[in-house]
Amino acid sequence: MKKYNLPLSTSDIQSLHAGDYVLLSGKIHTARDAAHKLLVKSLESNEVLPFDLSETTIYYVGATPPKPGQVIGACGPTSSYRMDPFVEPLMNSGLKVMIGKGERSDEAKAAILRHNGLYLIVTGGIGALVSQRVHSSKIVLYPELGTEAIHELEVVDFPAIVAYDIFGNDLYTQQ
Repeated sequence: MKKYNLPLSTSDIQSLHAGDYVLLSGKIHTARDAAHKLLVKSLESNEVLPFDLSETTIYYVGATPPKPGQVIGACGPTSSYRMDPFVEPLMNSGLKVMIGKGERSDEAKAAILRHNGLYLIVTGGIGALVSQRVHSSKIVLYPELGTEAIHELEVVDFPAIVAYDIFGNDLYTQQ
């Protein structure tokens, strides 16, 4: 298991290969379907985002509200294919690393490869365990989306697996 501090540097990204297990520490941003649509709309309108896409990792999650004494509720990944239409415009704006679950479309995989990005996966059903790796959470954009608002999370040893790397390797097709 390799440990990395976020944001991942170019050399970090180049060192990772499909199938590598990683533990990530630092800031990530959450975003699901509705937030992705608004992000792209904001970028098209040349609005300034409260975070730099080139300096973050986006985690496809809509966390549940925290119970008393918790930082966040369950925060397991959502199916990534729903974000595929937004991969190209977000990567054009600097995004390099995404975390979710499941395979991506050919177009999304091509964009990830073209932009020297990474797609990491987290096992579905692991939401309660992953929430223990989140040390802080605050809404930074689109609070009107409720649980789908974009949160900035501070994570420590957040577990993920590299699914697609910059070399065109695909964990789902490896034998």
